[in-house]
Amino acid sequence: MESGNGVGRDTAERAYDVVLFGATGFVGELTAEYLAEHAPPGFRWALAGRSRAKLTALRERLAARWPRCAELPLAVADSTDAAAMRELAASTRVVATTVGPYVWYGESLVAACAESGTDYVDLTGEPEFVDEMYVRHDARARETGARIVHACGFDSVPHDLGVYFTVQQLPKDVPLRIDGFVRAGAIFSGGTFASALTAMGRGRETMRAARERRLYEPRLVGRRARAPIGGPRFSRETGTWALPLPTIDAQVVARSARALEAYGPDFVYRHYASVKTLPMALGGSAVVGSGLAAAQLAPVRRWLMSRYEAGQGPSAERRARSWFTVRFVGEGGGRRVFTEVSGGDPGYDETAKILAEAALCLALDDDLPKTSGQVTSAVAMGDALLDRLRAAGIRFRVAYKG
Repeated sequence: MESGNGVGRDTAERAYDVVLFGATGFVGELTAEYLAEHAPPGFRWALAGRSRAKLTALRERLAARWPRCAELPLAVADSTDAAAMRELAASTRVVATTVGPYVWYGESLVAACAESGTDYVDLTGEPEFVDEMYVRHDARARETGARIVHACGFDSVPHDLGVYFTVQQLPKDVPLRIDGFVRAGAIFSGGTFASALTAMGRGRETMRAARERRLYEPRLVGRRARAPIGGPRFSRETGTWALPLPTIDAQVVARSARALEAYGPDFVYRHYASVKTLPMALGGSAVVGSGLAAAQLAPVRRWLMSRYEAGQGPSAERRARSWFTVRFVGEGGGRRVFTEVSGGDPGYDETAKILAEAALCLALDDDLPKTSGQVTSAVAMGDALLDRLRAAGIRFRVAYKG
Protein backbone atom coordinates (compact mmCIF):
# COMPACT_ATOMS: atom_id res chain seq x y z
CA MET A 1 0.00 0.00 0.00
CA GLU A 2 1.34 3.44 -0.92
CA SER A 3 0.66 6.06 1.74
CA GLY A 4 1.22 8.95 -0.66
CA ASN A 5 1.86 11.47 2.09
CA GLY A 6 5.60 11.95 1.83
CA VAL A 7 7.17 14.31 -0.66
CA GLY A 8 8.98 12.90 -3.69
CA ARG A 9 9.30 9.26 -2.63
CA ASP A 10 8.02 5.83 -3.56
CA THR A 11 8.29 3.17 -0.86
CA ALA A 12 5.45 0.90 -1.99
CA GLU A 13 7.71 -1.95 -3.14
CA ARG A 14 9.80 -2.26 0.00
CA ALA A 15 9.87 -5.56 1.86
CA TYR A 16 8.24 -4.28 5.05
CA ASP A 17 5.70 -1.74 6.21
CA VAL A 18 7.39 -1.36 9.63
CA VAL A 19 10.64 -2.56 11.16
CA LEU A 20 10.85 -2.42 14.96
CA PHE A 21 14.49 -1.78 15.91
CA GLY A 22 15.48 -2.52 19.51
CA ALA A 23 12.69 -5.09 19.69
CA THR A 24 14.31 -7.14 22.47
CA GLY A 25 14.58 -4.25 24.96
CA PHE A 26 11.95 -3.72 27.63
CA VAL A 27 9.77 -1.23 25.75
CA GLY A 28 10.72 -2.86 22.44
CA GLU A 29 9.19 -6.15 23.52
CA LEU A 30 6.02 -4.40 24.73
CA THR A 31 5.80 -2.67 21.36
CA ALA A 32 6.27 -5.98 19.55
CA GLU A 33 3.46 -7.50 21.61
CA TYR A 34 1.19 -4.60 20.74
CA LEU A 35 1.92 -4.94 17.03
CA ALA A 36 1.43 -8.70 17.19
CA GLU A 37 -2.03 -8.17 18.68
CA HIS A 38 -3.20 -5.12 16.74
CA ALA A 39 -1.51 -5.05 13.32
CA PRO A 40 -4.09 -5.72 10.58
CA PRO A 41 -4.04 -8.83 8.38
CA GLY A 42 -1.44 -8.61 5.65
CA PHE A 43 0.66 -6.10 7.56
CA ARG A 44 4.35 -6.69 6.82
CA TRP A 45 6.63 -6.10 9.79
CA ALA A 46 9.92 -7.35 11.16
CA LEU A 47 11.89 -7.46 14.39
CA ALA A 48 15.39 -5.96 14.43
CA GLY A 49 18.20 -5.80 16.97
CA ARG A 50 21.80 -6.76 17.70
CA SER A 51 21.32 -10.35 18.85
CA ARG A 52 19.80 -13.03 16.62
CA ALA A 53 19.41 -15.30 19.65
CA LYS A 54 17.37 -12.70 21.53
CA LEU A 55 15.30 -11.90 18.45
CA THR A 56 14.58 -15.59 17.89
CA ALA A 57 13.56 -16.02 21.54
CA LEU A 58 11.24 -13.01 21.27
CA ARG A 59 9.66 -14.39 18.11
CA GLU A 60 9.03 -17.67 19.89
CA ARG A 61 7.36 -15.88 22.81
CA LEU A 62 5.18 -13.91 20.41
CA ALA A 63 4.26 -17.02 18.42
CA ALA A 64 3.16 -18.81 21.57
CA ARG A 65 0.41 -16.18 21.95
CA TRP A 66 -0.09 -15.19 18.33
CA PRO A 67 0.77 -18.16 16.05
CA ARG A 68 0.90 -15.95 12.95
CA CYS A 69 4.15 -14.48 14.36
CA ALA A 70 6.00 -17.80 13.95
CA GLU A 71 7.43 -16.68 10.60
CA LEU A 72 8.05 -13.06 11.57
CA PRO A 73 11.21 -11.84 9.75
CA LEU A 74 14.27 -10.99 11.83
CA ALA A 75 16.95 -8.42 10.98
CA VAL A 76 20.27 -8.44 12.84
CA ALA A 77 21.81 -4.96 12.89
CA ASP A 78 23.92 -2.82 15.21
CA SER A 79 23.28 0.92 15.58
CA THR A 80 27.03 1.59 15.31
CA ASP A 81 27.15 -0.03 11.83
CA ALA A 82 26.17 2.70 9.36
CA ALA A 83 25.93 0.25 6.45
CA ALA A 84 23.57 -1.99 8.43
CA MET A 85 21.42 1.02 9.29
CA ARG A 86 21.23 1.99 5.60
CA GLU A 87 20.19 -1.55 4.67
CA LEU A 88 17.59 -1.59 7.44
CA ALA A 89 16.10 1.77 6.41
CA ALA A 90 15.98 0.78 2.74
CA SER A 91 14.02 -2.38 3.54
CA THR A 92 10.96 -0.70 5.03
CA ARG A 93 8.55 2.19 4.77
CA VAL A 94 8.70 3.01 8.52
CA VAL A 95 11.30 2.38 11.22
CA ALA A 96 10.28 2.49 14.89
CA THR A 97 13.27 2.48 17.24
CA THR A 98 13.58 2.11 21.01
CA VAL A 99 17.40 2.11 21.06
CA GLY A 100 18.71 4.80 23.40
CA PRO A 101 20.22 6.87 24.83
CA TYR A 102 19.70 8.28 21.37
CA VAL A 103 22.48 10.85 21.60
CA TRP A 104 24.87 7.87 21.72
CA TYR A 105 23.14 5.33 19.50
CA GLY A 106 20.58 7.11 17.36
CA GLU A 107 22.14 9.23 14.61
CA SER A 108 23.14 6.56 12.09
CA LEU A 109 19.56 5.35 11.81
CA VAL A 110 18.14 8.88 11.47
CA ALA A 111 20.71 9.59 8.74
CA ALA A 112 19.82 6.37 6.92
CA CYS A 113 16.09 7.10 7.03
CA ALA A 114 16.60 10.68 5.84
CA GLU A 115 18.71 9.45 2.95
CA SER A 116 16.36 6.66 1.86
CA GLY A 117 13.05 8.50 2.32
CA THR A 118 11.98 6.20 5.15
CA ASP A 119 9.62 7.41 7.85
CA TYR A 120 11.10 7.26 11.37
CA VAL A 121 9.64 7.30 14.90
CA ASP A 122 11.46 7.00 18.22
CA LEU A 123 11.02 7.47 21.96
CA THR A 124 13.67 10.07 22.67
CA GLY A 125 13.17 12.76 25.26
CA GLU A 126 16.67 14.17 24.66
CA PRO A 127 16.57 17.77 23.35
CA GLU A 128 20.23 17.68 22.33
CA PHE A 129 19.66 14.71 20.05
CA VAL A 130 16.53 16.18 18.47
CA ASP A 131 18.21 19.51 17.77
CA GLU A 132 21.33 17.87 16.30
CA MET A 133 19.22 15.66 14.06
CA TYR A 134 17.36 18.73 12.80
CA VAL A 135 20.59 20.52 11.91
CA ARG A 136 22.24 17.52 10.27
CA HIS A 137 19.38 15.66 8.58
CA ASP A 138 16.20 17.75 8.25
CA ALA A 139 17.13 19.20 4.87
CA ARG A 140 17.88 15.80 3.34
CA ALA A 141 14.69 14.30 4.79
CA ARG A 142 12.70 17.10 3.17
CA GLU A 143 14.29 16.27 -0.17
CA THR A 144 13.57 12.53 0.03
CA GLY A 145 10.14 12.83 1.67
CA ALA A 146 11.10 11.13 4.94
CA ARG A 147 9.08 12.11 8.00
CA ILE A 148 11.36 12.13 11.06
CA VAL A 149 9.11 12.14 14.14
CA HIS A 150 10.92 12.09 17.47
CA ALA A 151 9.39 11.70 20.95
CA CYS A 152 6.59 9.29 19.99
CA GLY A 153 5.91 7.95 23.48
CA PHE A 154 4.74 9.54 26.71
CA ASP A 155 7.40 12.03 25.68
CA SER A 156 5.70 13.80 23.98
CA VAL A 157 2.53 12.63 22.24
CA PRO A 158 -0.04 13.07 25.05
CA HIS A 159 1.17 16.65 25.51
CA ASP A 160 1.55 17.48 21.82
CA LEU A 161 -1.79 15.99 20.77
CA GLY A 162 -3.41 17.17 24.01
CA VAL A 163 -2.61 20.77 23.11
CA TYR A 164 -3.63 20.10 19.49
CA PHE A 165 -6.99 18.80 20.80
CA THR A 166 -7.36 21.81 23.14
CA VAL A 167 -6.69 24.28 20.31
CA GLN A 168 -9.58 22.68 18.40
CA GLN A 169 -11.94 23.68 21.22
CA LEU A 170 -10.94 27.37 21.15
CA PRO A 171 -11.77 30.25 18.75
CA LYS A 172 -9.68 30.56 15.61
CA ASP A 173 -7.38 33.42 14.59
CA VAL A 174 -6.98 34.80 18.12
CA PRO A 175 -4.07 34.74 20.61
CA LEU A 176 -4.12 31.50 22.62
CA ARG A 177 -2.60 30.57 25.95
CA ILE A 178 -2.53 26.97 27.19
CA ASP A 179 -1.08 25.52 30.38
CA GLY A 180 -0.49 21.78 30.80
CA PHE A 181 -0.41 20.06 34.21
CA VAL A 182 1.08 16.54 34.38
CA ARG A 183 0.39 13.96 37.08
CA ALA A 184 1.53 10.34 37.00
CA GLY A 185 1.85 7.34 39.25
CA ALA A 186 4.54 5.07 37.80
CA ILE A 187 8.15 3.90 38.06
CA PHE A 188 10.92 3.83 35.49
CA SER A 189 13.15 1.24 33.82
CA GLY A 190 16.93 1.15 33.53
CA GLY A 191 16.85 2.41 29.94
CA THR A 192 14.74 5.41 30.84
CA PHE A 193 16.98 6.19 33.82
CA ALA A 194 20.08 6.05 31.61
CA SER A 195 18.51 8.40 29.06
CA ALA A 196 17.43 10.86 31.75
CA LEU A 197 20.85 10.91 33.40
CA THR A 198 22.54 11.34 30.04
CA ALA A 199 20.36 14.32 29.18
CA MET A 200 20.81 15.94 32.60
CA GLY A 201 24.57 15.47 32.45
CA ARG A 202 24.93 17.17 29.06
CA GLY A 203 23.62 20.64 29.83
CA ARG A 204 26.33 22.51 27.93
CA GLU A 205 26.00 20.25 24.90
CA THR A 206 22.22 20.65 24.99
CA MET A 207 22.46 24.44 25.02
CA ARG A 208 24.99 24.39 22.19
CA ALA A 209 22.73 22.20 20.07
CA ALA A 210 19.76 24.49 20.74
CA ARG A 211 21.75 27.55 19.69
CA GLU A 212 22.89 25.86 16.50
CA ARG A 213 19.33 24.81 15.65
CA ARG A 214 18.14 28.42 15.94
CA LEU A 215 20.63 29.38 13.22
CA TYR A 216 18.96 26.96 10.79
CA GLU A 217 15.28 27.30 11.69
CA PRO A 218 13.25 29.70 9.54
CA ARG A 219 11.78 32.68 11.37
CA LEU A 220 8.04 32.97 11.80
CA VAL A 221 6.59 35.94 9.94
CA GLY A 222 3.43 37.56 11.26
CA ARG A 223 2.97 35.00 14.05
CA ARG A 224 4.51 34.03 17.38
CA ALA A 225 4.70 30.64 19.13
CA ARG A 226 6.46 30.35 22.49
CA ALA A 227 6.93 27.90 25.36
CA PRO A 228 8.41 29.90 28.25
CA ILE A 229 9.28 28.18 31.52
CA GLY A 230 6.70 29.37 34.04
CA GLY A 231 7.41 29.92 37.71
CA PRO A 232 6.18 27.67 40.54
CA ARG A 233 2.64 28.56 41.60
CA PHE A 234 -0.59 27.23 43.02
CA SER A 235 -3.01 26.34 40.24
CA ARG A 236 -6.59 27.14 41.13
CA GLU A 237 -7.78 25.35 38.01
CA THR A 238 -6.38 21.99 39.17
CA GLY A 239 -6.19 22.57 42.93
CA THR A 240 -2.52 21.56 42.93
CA TRP A 241 0.92 23.12 43.09
CA ALA A 242 2.37 23.64 39.62
CA LEU A 243 6.12 23.18 39.19
CA PRO A 244 7.80 24.09 35.88
CA LEU A 245 8.66 20.89 34.04
CA PRO A 246 11.69 21.49 31.79
CA THR A 247 11.23 18.37 29.66
CA ILE A 248 11.23 18.24 25.86
CA ASP A 249 7.42 18.28 25.77
CA ALA A 250 7.01 22.06 25.75
CA GLN A 251 9.55 22.37 22.92
CA VAL A 252 7.60 19.85 20.86
CA VAL A 253 4.33 21.73 21.46
CA ALA A 254 5.94 25.02 20.42
CA ARG A 255 7.22 23.44 17.20
CA SER A 256 3.73 22.20 16.38
CA ALA A 257 2.43 25.72 17.01
CA ARG A 258 5.06 27.21 14.72
CA ALA A 259 4.09 24.86 11.91
CA LEU A 260 0.29 24.96 12.24
CA GLU A 261 -1.58 28.22 11.70
CA ALA A 262 -4.57 26.84 13.62
CA TYR A 263 -2.64 27.71 16.81
CA GLY A 264 -3.32 31.36 16.09
CA PRO A 265 -1.25 34.53 15.68
CA ASP A 266 0.24 34.52 19.20
CA PHE A 267 0.50 31.17 20.98
CA VAL A 268 1.95 30.50 24.46
CA TYR A 269 2.30 27.13 26.18
CA ARG A 270 3.61 26.46 29.69
CA HIS A 271 4.32 22.95 31.00
CA TYR A 272 4.04 21.95 34.67
CA ALA A 273 4.21 19.00 37.01
CA SER A 274 1.08 18.95 39.15
CA VAL A 275 1.70 18.18 42.85
CA LYS A 276 -1.00 17.93 45.50
CA THR A 277 0.72 19.50 48.51
CA LEU A 278 3.39 22.11 49.16
CA PRO A 279 5.69 19.67 51.05
CA MET A 280 5.50 17.27 48.10
CA ALA A 281 6.31 20.15 45.76
CA LEU A 282 9.33 21.20 47.81
CA GLY A 283 10.52 17.61 48.13
CA GLY A 284 10.14 17.00 44.41
CA SER A 285 12.12 20.12 43.59
CA ALA A 286 14.89 19.00 45.94
CA VAL A 287 15.07 15.53 44.35
CA VAL A 288 15.22 16.96 40.83
CA GLY A 289 17.89 19.47 41.88
CA SER A 290 19.98 16.75 43.52
CA GLY A 291 19.66 14.51 40.46
CA LEU A 292 20.70 17.34 38.16
CA ALA A 293 23.73 18.12 40.31
CA ALA A 294 24.77 14.46 40.54
CA ALA A 295 24.43 13.98 36.79
CA GLN A 296 27.12 16.59 36.15
CA LEU A 297 29.77 14.31 37.67
CA ALA A 298 30.73 11.54 35.26
CA PRO A 299 31.80 8.98 37.94
CA VAL A 300 28.55 9.52 39.86
CA ARG A 301 26.56 9.33 36.64
CA ARG A 302 28.18 6.00 35.71
CA TRP A 303 27.59 4.61 39.20
CA LEU A 304 23.93 5.60 39.15
CA MET A 305 23.45 4.00 35.72
CA SER A 306 25.01 0.78 36.99
CA ARG A 307 22.33 0.53 39.67
CA TYR A 308 19.60 0.07 37.06
CA GLU A 309 20.16 -2.49 34.34
CA ALA A 310 18.93 -1.38 30.92
CA GLY A 311 16.34 -3.68 29.38
CA GLN A 312 14.60 -4.26 32.71
CA GLY A 313 11.47 -2.52 33.97
CA PRO A 314 8.46 -2.75 36.25
CA SER A 315 6.36 -5.92 36.38
CA ALA A 316 3.04 -6.27 34.60
CA GLU A 317 1.31 -6.09 37.98
CA ARG A 318 3.05 -2.83 38.87
CA ARG A 319 2.35 -1.36 35.44
CA ALA A 320 -1.32 -2.26 35.79
CA ARG A 321 -1.50 0.03 38.84
CA SER A 322 0.24 2.92 37.05
CA TRP A 323 -1.53 5.87 35.45
CA PHE A 324 -1.15 9.37 34.05
CA THR A 325 -3.30 12.46 33.66
CA VAL A 326 -2.46 15.65 31.78
CA ARG A 327 -4.90 18.52 32.28
CA PHE A 328 -4.88 21.51 29.95
CA VAL A 329 -6.29 24.96 30.63
CA GLY A 330 -6.78 26.93 27.41
CA GLU A 331 -7.83 30.55 26.96
CA GLY A 332 -8.41 32.75 23.93
CA GLY A 333 -10.94 35.04 22.32
CA GLY A 334 -12.86 35.41 25.57
CA ARG A 335 -13.35 31.63 25.84
CA ARG A 336 -11.93 29.15 28.32
CA VAL A 337 -11.68 25.37 28.09
CA PHE A 338 -10.39 22.58 30.34
CA THR A 339 -9.37 19.35 28.62
CA GLU A 340 -7.74 16.15 29.83
CA VAL A 341 -5.63 13.34 28.40
CA SER A 342 -5.32 10.23 30.56
CA GLY A 343 -4.31 6.61 30.39
CA GLY A 344 -2.52 3.74 32.08
CA ASP A 345 1.16 3.15 32.71
CA PRO A 346 2.84 6.11 30.97
CA GLY A 347 6.44 5.01 30.61
CA TYR A 348 5.95 1.53 29.22
CA ASP A 349 2.48 0.19 28.34
CA GLU A 350 1.14 3.46 26.96
CA THR A 351 4.48 4.44 25.46
CA ALA A 352 4.64 1.13 23.57
CA LYS A 353 1.05 1.65 22.42
CA ILE A 354 1.78 5.18 21.22
CA LEU A 355 4.96 4.17 19.37
CA ALA A 356 3.20 1.27 17.67
CA GLU A 357 0.16 3.33 16.69
CA ALA A 358 2.38 6.12 15.33
CA ALA A 359 4.23 3.59 13.16
CA LEU A 360 0.93 2.07 11.98
CA CYS A 361 -0.41 5.54 11.27
CA LEU A 362 2.53 6.53 9.07
CA ALA A 363 2.51 3.19 7.28
CA LEU A 364 -1.21 2.76 6.66
CA ASP A 365 -3.21 5.98 6.90
CA ASP A 366 -3.81 7.67 3.54
CA ASP A 367 -5.21 10.99 4.75
CA LEU A 368 -2.16 12.37 6.56
CA PRO A 369 -0.88 15.91 6.01
CA LYS A 370 1.65 16.24 3.20
CA THR A 371 4.86 16.98 5.03
CA SER A 372 8.45 15.83 5.37
CA GLY A 373 11.60 16.53 7.35
CA GLN A 374 11.78 16.61 11.14
CA VAL A 375 8.18 17.15 12.23
CA THR A 376 6.10 16.63 15.36
CA SER A 377 3.34 14.09 15.89
CA ALA A 378 0.69 16.83 15.56
CA VAL A 379 2.16 18.05 12.28
CA ALA A 380 2.82 14.62 10.74
CA MET A 381 -0.26 12.74 11.93
CA GLY A 382 -2.67 15.09 13.73
CA ASP A 383 -6.27 13.86 13.72
CA ALA A 384 -5.37 10.41 12.39
CA LEU A 385 -3.12 9.58 15.34
CA LEU A 386 -5.54 11.26 17.76
CA ASP A 387 -8.32 8.97 16.51
CA ARG A 388 -6.07 5.92 16.70
CA LEU A 389 -5.06 6.63 20.31
CA ARG A 390 -8.64 7.21 21.39
CA ALA A 391 -9.65 3.91 19.81
CA ALA A 392 -6.72 2.28 21.63
CA GLY A 393 -7.97 3.48 25.03
CA ILE A 394 -6.10 6.73 25.69
CA ARG A 395 -8.74 9.26 26.70
CA PHE A 396 -8.99 12.77 25.26
CA ARG A 397 -11.95 14.69 26.70
CA VAL A 398 -13.33 18.16 27.26
CA ALA A 399 -13.95 18.71 30.99
CA TYR A 400 -15.27 22.28 30.75
CA LYS A 401 -15.97 24.74 27.97
CA GLY A 402 -17.16 28.28 28.56
